[in-house]
Amino acid sequence: MTIRLGLAGTGRIGTAHAETLKALPGISGVVVTDADTERARTTATKLGVEFAPDIEAVLGADIAGLVIATATDSHPELILAAVDRGIPVFCEKPVAADIAGTLEVIDHVETSTVPVQIGFQRRFDAGYVAARAAASSGELGWLHTLRATTLDPAPPPAEYIPRSGGLFRDCGVHDFDIIRWVTGREVTEVFVLGGNRGERFFADAGDVDTAAVLLRMDDGALATVSLSRYNGAGYDVRLEVLGSKGNAVVGLDDRAPLRSVEPDYPASPFPAYPGFMDRFRRAYTEELTVFTDVATGRIENPCTPRDALEAFYIAEACELSRRERRPIPVDEVRR
Repeated sequence: MTIRLGLAGTGRIGTAHAETLKALPGISGVVVTDADTERARTTATKLGVEFAPDIEAVLGADIAGLVIATATDSHPELILAAVDRGIPVFCEKPVAADIAGTLEVIDHVETSTVPVQIGFQRRFDAGYVAARAAASSGELGWLHTLRATTLDPAPPPAEYIPRSGGLFRDCGVHDFDIIRWVTGREVTEVFVLGGNRGERFFADAGDVDTAAVLLRMDDGALATVSLSRYNGAGYDVRLEVLGSKGNAVVGLDDRAPLRSVEPDYPASPFPAYPGFMDRFRRAYTEELTVFTDVATGRIENPCTPRDALEAFYIAEACELSRRERRPIPVDEVRR
């Protein structure tokens, strides 16, 4: 059986998704659209996929699923438009720009049986999958510490920051989700310090360019998350899972942007990862492959809007902690 899929949004990640979808087995066609119709038309021509002038044309094109890679503020409308037509959805995080909007989408979606898969691609990365297996099998013993990093090599454009949701909702939310997923535990409390030593536009938007996050898990384990928009050595995303019997480290490979200054330790001959598309290329492919199985009913949805909501709650608690400079129980921001 072959299927056609629709895609809304032909920016960087949307174009990459369209290219990936086109190459997947079982995909007979990809129909793309964008609020910028000329950009969508150009992308369609370049990739050899179908162009649609608007989302209504995509939803009416006999598609088996819709991939949403548009600006955050359009996510709720597009999710509901597809679900109301019985069309399964894959949507890049977040579900909505805030908790209230996320809850509205969840309330609507959960009255339906149509699946909505949210894009947390780290769940499909081989290293994180292996770390989860090691943690759940007991081979690490009981977990006491997790250390996560998401360090961008350079900041995004200034105009992106005011609409990004801030460092925790835009960037750290991936770490919060993957810590929950790898450990199978919930975060109960957060404490955050943030800083601005880079461009002024972060502070002007009420955001920070660097942060240190401390999380307390519901079993007493502690996790730290280091976030920065300025890591000139390259794109650095790692997770250390430390237990009473052993440990597992994700992202420690020859392309990790780490330089040892030990005199007898050789430098890696391979270039550091320049960005998230290179680091997670295989994970994005696996994630979309799984979505085709979700859309056709072959497997259960592996990442629901409620999963995204839990990570969003942690991000909200982090932002409140940063602003008020105090520990925040995650329950304080729940609704």
